[in-house]
Amino acid sequence: MAKQPTDTRPPDVVSDTSPDVSHDAHEVSPAEDTLRQQHDRERNDAARVSSRLITSDADSTLLEGSAATGFDSRHFLKHVSDAPGIYRMLDTAGEVLYVGKAKRLKARLSSYFRNTGLNTKTQALVGRIADVQITITRSETEALLLEQTLIKELRPPYNILLRDDKSYPYVFISHHHDYPALEFKRVRHKRNDGRYFGPYPSSVAVRESLTLMQKIFRLRNCEDSVFAHRERPCLQYQINRCTAPCVDYISKDDYRRDMEHAVMCLNGQSDKVTDALSQSMEDAAMRLEFEEAARLRDQVAQLRRMQEKQYVDTGTGNADILALAERPGGLCISVVSVRQGRMLGARHFSPGNGLDLTSGELLTSFVSQYYLGQDREMPDEVLTSLALEDADLLEGALSEKAERRVRVAHQVRGHRAQWLTLAQTNAEQHLATQLASRQQLSNRFLSLRDALGLTEVPKRLECFDISHSHGEATVASCVVFDHEGPIKSDYRRFNIEGVTAGDDYAAMQQALTRRFKRLQDGEGKRPDILLVDGGKGQLNMARNVFETLGVTGIILLGVAKGTTRKAGLETLFIETVHDTLDLDSHSPALHLIQHIRDESHRFAIAGHRAKRDKARRTSSLEGIAGVGPKRRRELLKFFGGLQGVKQASKLELARVPGISESLAEQIHQALHG
Repeated sequence: MAKQPTDTRPPDVVSDTSPDVSHDAHEVSPAEDTLRQQHDRERNDAARVSSRLITSDADSTLLEGSAATGFDSRHFLKHVSDAPGIYRMLDTAGEVLYVGKAKRLKARLSSYFRNTGLNTKTQALVGRIADVQITITRSETEALLLEQTLIKELRPPYNILLRDDKSYPYVFISHHHDYPALEFKRVRHKRNDGRYFGPYPSSVAVRESLTLMQKIFRLRNCEDSVFAHRERPCLQYQINRCTAPCVDYISKDDYRRDMEHAVMCLNGQSDKVTDALSQSMEDAAMRLEFEEAARLRDQVAQLRRMQEKQYVDTGTGNADILALAERPGGLCISVVSVRQGRMLGARHFSPGNGLDLTSGELLTSFVSQYYLGQDREMPDEVLTSLALEDADLLEGALSEKAERRVRVAHQVRGHRAQWLTLAQTNAEQHLATQLASRQQLSNRFLSLRDALGLTEVPKRLECFDISHSHGEATVASCVVFDHEGPIKSDYRRFNIEGVTAGDDYAAMQQALTRRFKRLQDGEGKRPDILLVDGGKGQLNMARNVFETLGVTGIILLGVAKGTTRKAGLETLFIETVHDTLDLDSHSPALHLIQHIRDESHRFAIAGHRAKRDKARRTSSLEGIAGVGPKRRRELLKFFGGLQGVKQASKLELARVPGISESLAEQIHQALHG
């Protein structure tokens, strides 16, 4: 059972009873409307209570409200219902500061305006409140679901915010192929086009599984378009990583058997596969087929090495295990995924704690948003390292969303206890690494302050770089760092157009002009230091852009590669090409500059390659009448790339889905003249 709340608990969990009162109806938001359409019950209108209500007396223990915003909490609370629902706290600009849910709205909201018991961060939130909007729900479960929907939609600054995963990584096996490959696939929802294994916590975990399965069972990993056009085995066959089904070196039945063994391993049944292969090895030896017996022996040995790396492999159980580690200056929540009893890996999160929640409250809020605020595959069990607030309520909400029973547990035994121990170890190890890295980064910022003779530590650094291939597909990158490392949400790429091919100075001028014109127009954040990769010429270009736009108060730093282009031998220019900064190769400040420069370089190259490859793939097919984006994709997929399309005959082109004989002739004519 969930704990009975009292007035002394933090405002996030306080609940009490008070008389019901009427509310003014208001239009629900799109998120609220979507939620209510899922039910066939009577109440369809939400209720809204504004701070601007009729005045009356209130409890003398309540604060008057915020003098800065004019919000009168006494008058507001006099008219709040004790029904379940959600509340939104708004500032003077109408922006949502915080979204919460309550079993009894009046008691929960009253707790924010008491004279005692509020921590510093909650006091800061209350001081900004200019209005509170509430929505009545039929149950606390519905309030919990609506709360997470609104947090995802509105992203209030005082709520715990997680990045919304657009897709999840799986191992995939197609149903539509006699010799299917084990593939990496990212999807938001499983489809009916094959078998999916996962979701895995990261793409790295998927690729590790694919590599291992291919190595042990010699399954193909090529694209279908490549498979369909091979006339001889590829290198994978030569190094004993594939059985060459593309040229019929293995029968369908034998390949299917190997695939089923891989599937059993992915399902956590590697012990059964080991037993079956051991028996086959003995049978082969009895038939004096020693080469086959040796191959099977090697497979068994590889499987056993894989099993040794697996912490626990029970063959049963689909669970997510969440553990929280907390130290002064940081916290980490690790989510370990187990599917079919097999550990798939871990993901690590470092959510902000905007209201100084306790560890249990923080983990409860995280679990709610992780599963209810995102369209995520639900496990059968959610195991947590700490007891959750309102665990029964949360279990009901998860079960309702999954349309089946989802168990939420804290105290477990046996292999589940081992899973929890492993998750806790992961969380503590990741947090220790994170804090060490953060301290190192902080030291580097301090060193940079001292090296530049600044009175304050710079808070925001930006670095620009240019990438192209002999003038083709020029891209400029902007990366951003602060005391905690890269701020990837602020990264930007600029597609450079209208400059002479290979003119890096003009490209830099265009990128900087676009970036800082927006800054002068009030968009974006101002950096303390701007780094440009390229040396004297690029630094002069940056100074010219600043002078033209009237940008001031930003330190310019040019990074020129040394004659040997080795790390540690860079020349650093401050503001002008005449003022250089000499740093020892072991200087933390230099290491910070190198780190940012290298990240900018990586980001620019990645953008350039994507732009170049896209242009090279599609340029020859664009402009052909009747060949739109969908048919271009089909052609490239069928033949494995533009080169394959160019080499195809008219008859081969006509075999592509959606390509008629007349269109195939038209495509062939356009490509060959």
